[in-house]
Amino acid sequence: MVEPRPPITTVSFIDDYCNHYQDLFSDVRNFEAFKFFHIGMISELPRKSLPAIAKSVGLSNAQSLHHFLQRTPWQVEQFRARRLELIKQLIGKRSITLCIDETGDKKARKTTDYVAKQYIGNLGKTDNGIVSVNAYAVVDDITYPLLFKIFKPRSRLQAGDVYKTKPQLAVEILQELEKWKFQIELVLADSLYGESGDVIRELERLKLRFIVAIRSNHGGLVAPGQKIRYNRWRAYVQPLSHRPDETRYIREIVCSKARSIRYYEISKTDNPTANPLETWLIMTNYHSSWQLHLGKRAYPSRLD
Repeated sequence: MVEPRPPITTVSFIDDYCNHYQDLFSDVRNFEAFKFFHIGMISELPRKSLPAIAKSVGLSNAQSLHHFLQRTPWQVEQFRARRLELIKQLIGKRSITLCIDETGDKKARKTTDYVAKQYIGNLGKTDNGIVSVNAYAVVDDITYPLLFKIFKPRSRLQAGDVYKTKPQLAVEILQELEKWKFQIELVLADSLYGESGDVIRELERLKLRFIVAIRSNHGGLVAPGQKIRYNRWRAYVQPLSHRPDETRYIREIVCSKARSIRYYEISKTDNPTANPLETWLIMTNYHSSWQLHLGKRAYPSRLD
């Protein structure tokens, strides 16, 4: 019996990480391709094509990488489960802030599944590309990618596909994370999900606290004879990830006496009419000291 040869060593921290997955491969060459892909993904290659990755890791051609993607009998579900297990080990018993967002990549053609002309948030415009709904955990200012689901436009559905909106995909992600029993302290999401009744109902079912963006025309329930009241603006200091802290202004919008859900307006100035593009609306069931002490540095750092 011939003993399998050990895999080629690469960058030490890549080897250390990928070793957690080695038992999922039956062939050492496929495991090596797995490591090469990780090197390529974190490299500064402007275009991470198979030939470019192969060249960057010293391969004569991309055939082994192509074989790994097309023919290797590995299961995505196994790797996803292993990755989430590792993340849970790193986080331990600490609570996470869960961020739900979408991202997209521009594609020149439609040879890739589910590529279509659609709105791509990180580009800020409609273009030809692929879009996914993503969930990230933030713990001690470190971001951990948890789950993602590809958005499948109606025009690109394949046999057996069922069309699902982005909020529906977000609900599925929340349900999967429930099974993993992450300790979720707070959920943050933009207006696409904050405006979705499906998402809000799921957050309430899971008894999760949330802060979500909403649009200026968001509908709300007001008791008969009651008027919407705007409280006065209060300044606070907003910590930002990659820029100096900024002074911003916040006021509560009181819609009803039943205040299980509250509404706030945030602006870069105390005169939002001067620049409406620098004013945001949020909806939250997160009732804590940061709401009771407006004006103090007590806001979640991910609000920016």
